[in-house]
Amino acid sequence: MSALVVLFVTCGAAMATKENDQIIKDNNCETKMGLPCVLEAFTSIFETGTISSKCCGELVGLGKVCHSALVKRTLENPLFKDLSPARIIAKSIQTWNNCLALIDSPSPSA
Repeated sequence: MSALVVLFVTCGAAMATKENDQIIKDNNCETKMGLPCVLEAFTSIFETGTISSKCCGELVGLGKVCHSALVKRTLENPLFKDLSPARIIAKSIQTWNNCLALIDSPSPSA
C-alpha cells in the first residue's frame, strides 16, 4: 500500500494545475456532487471527520478520476500549503476505499 501511495504522490506532483483543471472540466467533476457531500468529503480528507453512506454514494458516483483531480487541485491551493500532500493523498485513498466498501456491502435499511 505505501509503495502505491508514493507512486500516486510522485505522479500527482508531476501533474500541472492545468492538467487537473482540464480533467475536472472534461469530466464535469464539479457538478456531480451536492455541496453538503462535498463538504463532508473535504472534512474527512483534509480535516478530521467521517463521511455518511449517502455522501459515499455521491463520491463513488463522482468517480476516482474526478476524486483524485479535485484532491490534487485543492492541495495546489496556497491555503493548504502547510498540509502534507502524502498524508492527504493517503487519507483521500482511505476515504475512497472506505466508501467503496460501504457502497458494495448490502445495507439492511435498503
